[in-house]
Amino acid sequence: MTNMGRGKVELKRIENPTRRQVTFSKRRNGLLKKAFELSILCDAEVSLIVFSPTGKFYQFASHEMERTIARYRSEAGLSGPNDSYTRSLEFWRREVEELQKTINETEAQLRHCIGEDIEMLGMKELKQLERQLKTGVERVRSKKLRIAAEHVNWLKGKQRSIQEENACLKKRLHELHVGNISSRIWEPNARKAIQLRTIDDGSHH
Repeated sequence: MTNMGRGKVELKRIENPTRRQVTFSKRRNGLLKKAFELSILCDAEVSLIVFSPTGKFYQFASHEMERTIARYRSEAGLSGPNDSYTRSLEFWRREVEELQKTINETEAQLRHCIGEDIEMLGMKELKQLERQLKTGVERVRSKKLRIAAEHVNWLKGKQRSIQEENACLKKRLHELHVGNISSRIWEPNARKAIQLRTIDDGSHH
């Protein structure tokens, strides 16, 4: 039983569908109004969710509904299926922020290395930048010298290979030249020997 000002009303389910719907609409509007007034008058964080008998959804939130629900679950010590998903999103959000911070710092350092945006740097930062540049120049010079030495060694190896090929070609040409001379000497002698033999054979007959 409850006292509504004009008399006592028994709290039980209203059987008449029309009266039940009318009562729901009135009480719902009153409840939403009270929730709004509470949030304004007392600066309270209020969230209200109502589902009608027919399944319609009504809500009021003084702040973001998701934030209030997350706060409620945290205060109540409840865990849900989306907790791991939320934690994963939070983790990757922090990772992205850290990565963006690293990118910004790296880009600033690169600008400093080429002499840009150094007006705001103090003496300590300028000395550190100078040391970094000297170290970088030494590394570049060392790398350049190593590459040059490797290239010189490659050229020397190529030169030796060409010299060996030239020596082989000279040797082959010499062999061919000696062979031609021997052939020219042998051919007249061979013809004379054949002629002498022919004459010899004729005299015997």
